[in-house]
Amino acid sequence: MSIAYKFSFLLTMPAKAALECIKQNAKVMERTVQELHAELNALTDQYVSLREKQLREENRILTAAVEEAKKQLIRLECQQGIKQISIPNQTLLVATIPLQSASTNDVNKTNLSQTATDTTKEVKPKKEKKPKETKQKLPSSEEPSVDVGRLDLRIAKVEDVQKHPDADSLYVLKINCGEDKPRTVCSGLVKHVPMDDLKNRSVVLLCNLKPVKMRGITSEAMVMCASSPELVEVLSPPIGCEAGETVHCEGFVRSPDPVMNPKKKIFETVAPDLATNDLLQACYKGVPLNVPGKGFILASTLKSCAVK
Repeated sequence: MSIAYKFSFLLTMPAKAALECIKQNAKVMERTVQELHAELNALTDQYVSLREKQLREENRILTAAVEEAKKQLIRLECQQGIKQISIPNQTLLVATIPLQSASTNDVNKTNLSQTATDTTKEVKPKKEKKPKETKQKLPSSEEPSVDVGRLDLRIAKVEDVQKHPDADSLYVLKINCGEDKPRTVCSGLVKHVPMDDLKNRSVVLLCNLKPVKMRGITSEAMVMCASSPELVEVLSPPIGCEAGETVHCEGFVRSPDPVMNPKKKIFETVAPDLATNDLLQACYKGVPLNVPGKGFILASTLKSCAVK
C-alpha cells in the first residue's frame, strides 16, 4: 500500500480511528526497528567471533615462526661459538604475589603482633657495616671459536686389544698416541671390526675428551670412525705416519683444549660437520683432515657418511 493511498485512506476515516491506526503503525515500525537491531547485533557478534578466531590463528602461526627463528638463531650462534645465557626463572616472583593480596585486617593484626613483640625486646645499637672491598675483575681472554681446531686429533697405534670383562659390545684397547705411556680406550667396535684387524693398526684418536668410566674401566680417548646405519669403518691415517703426529684442517687454527669441558658441548657442536666426501676423505665442513706433508685421513669404503 503506497503512502499516498494510506494518507487518502486516513482522510476518509474519523479522527479517532485515524489516530488509533497511526499508533498501531508506530508500534509495528518500533517492533521492526527492534528486530533489525537484534539482527544487527547478532551479525556483529558473529563477525567479532570469526575475526577473533582469525586473529588467534594468525597469532599462533606468528608465534611458531618466532620460536623457529629463535631456535635457528641459537643454532647459528652455537656454531659461531657464541655462549648462550639462560633467562633466570621467574617462579620466586610469582610465588610472592599471593602474599600481596592478604586482607587489610590480617596485615594490621600482623603489624600489632610484631609491635607488641618488639616492645619487649631491648633495643641494641646497630653495628656499622664495613664497606665491602670490590675486587677488580681481570678482562677474560676471548673464547676461541668452536670448530675442529678445538679437537686434539692425533695419529695413534693400537698396541693391545682385549674384550671388556663386563660388556660384550666393548673392546678395551691400549693405544700409543705419542705420550710416555699408552692410553686405555673403551670402544664399541666389537660388532663392526674383528679383534685381529685392530691389533697393531694405526688410527686417528680424539685425545682431549674428558675421561669417563665405562663399566668400571676408565676410557681416556676415542677412536674416530666413519659410520653409516649398516657399517662402521675405522679411519686410516696416511702411510708413514708415527704415533703422536697431529691432524690438521686447512683454514682452521689448531688450538685444542687440554680437556674439553662437557658443559660447553664443543665436540657436540663440531660433530655434525664431520663427514667423509666422495673421495673417502674425512672432512670438516667439506675441508679434508690431513697430516701435514703426509696426506689425508681416509675411510675404506664409506662415502658421504658421518665421522664420529
